[in-house]
Amino acid sequence: MLFKAFNPLLDEMIQILNKDGELVHPEWLPDLGPEALVDLYETMRFSRIIDEKTLQYQRQGRMLTYAPNLGQEAAQVGSSAALGANDWVAPSFRELGVWLNRGASLEHIFLYWFGNEMGMRMPEDIRVLPVSVPIASQMQHATGLAYASRYKGTNEIAVAYVGDGGTSQGDFHEALNFASVQDLPNVFIIQNNQFAISTRRQLQTKAKTIAQKAIGYGIPGIVVDGNDVLAMYAVTREAVERARNGEGPTLIEAYTYRMGAHTTSDDPTVYRDDSEVESWREKDPIDRFRKFLIREGHWSDEKESEFVSERSDYVKTVFEKVEKSGGVDLKDIFDYVYEKRTPILEAQYQKKKAYFQKEGK
Repeated sequence: MLFKAFNPLLDEMIQILNKDGELVHPEWLPDLGPEALVDLYETMRFSRIIDEKTLQYQRQGRMLTYAPNLGQEAAQVGSSAALGANDWVAPSFRELGVWLNRGASLEHIFLYWFGNEMGMRMPEDIRVLPVSVPIASQMQHATGLAYASRYKGTNEIAVAYVGDGGTSQGDFHEALNFASVQDLPNVFIIQNNQFAISTRRQLQTKAKTIAQKAIGYGIPGIVVDGNDVLAMYAVTREAVERARNGEGPTLIEAYTYRMGAHTTSDDPTVYRDDSEVESWREKDPIDRFRKFLIREGHWSDEKESEFVSERSDYVKTVFEKVEKSGGVDLKDIFDYVYEKRTPILEAQYQKKKAYFQKEGK
């Protein structure tokens, strides 16, 4: 329904809740009960708590570089909640809400940002690929997963997440072209947070929307208010159903904003004004959804206080456990690149091993 009614060249973005948490399109409201709605909110709020605590740990010198998710919780949680248990996700590096929704443990997440190779060694039943740092390379991985799904007849779909900067990479266009030609069960989600590090979205493309790039590949494209968790859920669910029914891939542009830094190594005050950030703070995805839930009688200030206190303690406990876990074994760095070490990797391993033995480490 949503895709048939939307023209990415003409129409405004899909929105169900406005910035004040008021229903503006009740006809698009997904059929979710109170428990499911609260679960969406709690995952978003948990993501924000993890973000805030992790930034503190990093500034204390207890954590390596971290990529904050502040402001993008709805785009991640709403979309990933619409997936089936056996569907695949190919993430980039800023998908905390997706990892939580798909069942990744906080311990694994902290291990990854702590520099431990085991952080991305997900349990077999969690169908999330390891973090892909090379920009947009995960798009290709997602098309491979979708192609394998169709070949094996498993009826699983593959979702790839990418930032607005990734749409300037060849991998993005190659993935869309391959998926569209092959009618693969893919959903491509662009988290358009307005910046690729310090490069503004306007310098990535002259197109009015990123979603309209779908037209060139003959697939549906749609712009969604990425700060509206219900709109993200509704649109992604429809895209998932299309893919599962053999109708091919979909491109979704989640229009949102990165309220924090690109990573903890970045200083966003160099390239944007505080006034711009404050204008987006009024559209905060968590605030608007909380207002909606309170108005509907599904949440309260008391529940908020209890939830934040309990989850903050949990984050502290898990982090301290990871902090005491120590480093990884040297061979682990080399053993999880290929099924069997290549000659070059073997030579690198032996060189590093000899160095550490010499240094007595």
